[in-house]
Amino acid sequence: MRASCSTDSTSTHSSTACAPAPRGPITTVSIPAAESSAAVAGRVRAARARQAKRYAGLPGERRIRINAEADGALLDEVATPEPAGRALLARAAERLRLSARGYHRVLRVARTLADLEGAPIVARRHVAEALSYRRMNTPSER
Repeated sequence: MRASCSTDSTSTHSSTACAPAPRGPITTVSIPAAESSAAVAGRVRAARARQAKRYAGLPGERRIRINAEADGALLDEVATPEPAGRALLARAAERLRLSARGYHRVLRVARTLADLEGAPIVARRHVAEALSYRRMNTPSER
């Protein structure tokens, strides 16, 4: 029989009182199968191909192939989130006091997450995930 015990530390002598723990069905948590390295590599290749196609039409002096190479102005064009994502990003920028650089870093990561998923637009979930990767105590972003 399982027992639930508590210790009384108010007296000069420690005493432990145990009572039977309630019985019930044991639940198991199933962990989803991890994505294989080959599957991840395939998603990365596909995302990079999407990015290369997106930036292929740019003038030659702007030789951009992937989101990491895009400047803030270009990101504003190609990575503008849907309205719910824009609202979340605007609130986060204000609350976290993001600099322009910090704002565009979040936008760049969100665009990349959308590309990895194969999504044509940056959704709120992509912005939320990108924000979750930020370090909250970065001195330069205060």
